[in-house]
Amino acid sequence: RAQREARAAVLASLESAGSSHAAQLQQRATDIHLQSKTIQQQERDLAKNTKALAKETKLLQREADRAVTAMKELGDVENWANMMEQDFLVLEETMRLVD
Repeated sequence: RAQREARAAVLASLESAGSSHAAQLQQRATDIHLQSKTIQQQERDLAKNTKALAKETKLLQREADRAVTAMKELGDVENWANMMEQDFLVLEETMRLVD
């Protein structure tokens, strides 16, 4: 009889420990599942934001290209103005010499 009681006590202790561990493992599994859903949402958000950033980068690159073109044109106009100024100075000197 004592042996049966001892055996029952050991089994009850093992069952209690098993239940405790099972509950902890169940909670961990639940946490992992929730974290997985959170990570999946973050992945979707990251993909969406990356796509939006790529679009914005493309627009900004286009604007930068336009600005570079405008600067080149401005440089061309400045060069043209310098050439015209030199031509006018030559004409002015020529007119002075003619008089």
